[in-house]
Amino acid sequence: MTRHTHRDLSRRERQIVDILYSQGKATAADVQAALPDPPSYSAVRAMLRILEDKGHVKHEQDGPRYVYVPTVGRDNAKRSALHHVIETFFDGSTEQAISALLDDSASTLSDAELDRLARLIAQARNTGA
Repeated sequence: MTRHTHRDLSRRERQIVDILYSQGKATAADVQAALPDPPSYSAVRAMLRILEDKGHVKHEQDGPRYVYVPTVGRDNAKRSALHHVIETFFDGSTEQAISALLDDSASTLSDAELDRLARLIAQARNTGA
């Protein structure tokens, strides 16, 4: 199975795929409505066809409409996107990425969320031991 990543997408194609992930599924009209500075409806349909040809989306028939869904599961896409961000912006350092996230959100994390994070860290420590 070919592994698809956001790296082989144009900026606009990436926006479309992100919309599909956030909505779960969408028609071309739904995608057009969600795009910033949207192109014409026919341009959106053409981009969806290109994304389908590239293997990033597929369509399902819903009466006369095509409903588009991403082909890669959301969890796999999240992991791939996160890995790309860590490699690109944090020189591959998971520690730096987590530190940046904690710096930005430490004041908004609840005690329960901090406890869950502490358990995940302990679990990672035990798995690596």
